[in-house]
Amino acid sequence: MDLLRFATAGSVDDGKSTLIGRLLYDSKAIFSDQLAAVEATSKARGDDYTNLALLTDGLRAEREQGITIDVAYRYFATPRRKFIIADTPGHIQYTRNMVTGASTADLALILVDARNGLVEQSRRHAFLCSLLRVPHMVLCVNKMDLVDWSEEVFTRIRQEFTAFATKLDIPDLTVIPISALKGDNVVTRSSAMPWYEGPSLLHHLENVHIASDRNLVDVRFPVQYVIRPQREDARDYRGYAGQIASGVLKPGDEVMVLPSGFTTTVAGIDTADGPVDQAFPPMSVTVRLADELDVSRGDMICRPNNQPHVAQDIEAMVCWMDEQRPMRPSGKYLIKHTTRTVRALVRHLYYRLDINTLHRDESVEQLALNEIGRVRLRTTQPLLCDEYRRNRTTGGFVIIDEGTNRTVGAGIIVDAA
Repeated sequence: MDLLRFATAGSVDDGKSTLIGRLLYDSKAIFSDQLAAVEATSKARGDDYTNLALLTDGLRAEREQGITIDVAYRYFATPRRKFIIADTPGHIQYTRNMVTGASTADLALILVDARNGLVEQSRRHAFLCSLLRVPHMVLCVNKMDLVDWSEEVFTRIRQEFTAFATKLDIPDLTVIPISALKGDNVVTRSSAMPWYEGPSLLHHLENVHIASDRNLVDVRFPVQYVIRPQREDARDYRGYAGQIASGVLKPGDEVMVLPSGFTTTVAGIDTADGPVDQAFPPMSVTVRLADELDVSRGDMICRPNNQPHVAQDIEAMVCWMDEQRPMRPSGKYLIKHTTRTVRALVRHLYYRLDINTLHRDESVEQLALNEIGRVRLRTTQPLLCDEYRRNRTTGGFVIIDEGTNRTVGAGIIVDAA
């Protein structure tokens, strides 16, 4: 079975946590003691129903306030596919958490309350998912039971969102009417909406095609660790461990090691279960090379005629995550990119992006918490990178404060030179 990662997004109280709770409950992915705890908590809160949102609201503050603050990850599986869910918060002050949850997602679920229609946060999260190049998007028009299962309401919201999506880069969009509280069109088709002829949400999640989303053309293997024998009597072995970022590697392939530029061939590929004939993303493997080259953590194995940019000047869209200090030009930070960590200087702040209107504010002098802007960075050592639109793994990075070692920002590479 393959794995689908998806993130929920949308405004506050649109039903994201309830939807995930419904998916887990109806697919029988929760234990009886978990359900008993949720039922007890629901009763203590005065709810006359089992509040399935409590399955994902794990923090005490979340349960007390009835909101999602942190990114909650949940796991379940059906006979067709495994799933990892990122339940992201809807409040604007937790935009950074939403970016974190959506950054690795294959699919985004944007929830909209049928009574309210599209709101500012719906558009904001759709734009962020587009910026993060999430390849598939599902608009769930939730709480259809509160608008009497109205086809007219659903059609109006679908048309409004579709018109907005034409301004964004959304390659695959599906719209489904649901009631997360009652379970209509979540796991099974609903008889309350006979006018809807599409699939249920779970059926769509099980069948959406994601194999072609992975980049299998550009071979990128960032070296994470060099494996050498730990005992003197052990056989001579040198392997380079890491996770395949993109492309397909096979024994006998001619490869180049960057930044040195030396070429060799792949002698073998090992996994925890033994040798394999090929490796592809997101497999974690150990690659053995035919020649003894000087290869260390942070280097990258690629094809001689298909190399990433070797760049010290990069332009990137950055989401700032630090509550205490904003990002300013001339700021000095650490950049963690794949397995390489380098120092960097903010050379220029081009603009701050208003994610509500998509307006570019070029007079800005800093990026504060949760703000997104385009910057130019200069690194002390070259990054082995691609544009994010081509490769999400080698095109993304995190920004670290040297003094506190805290992650203060996340960036996607727009251009590299």
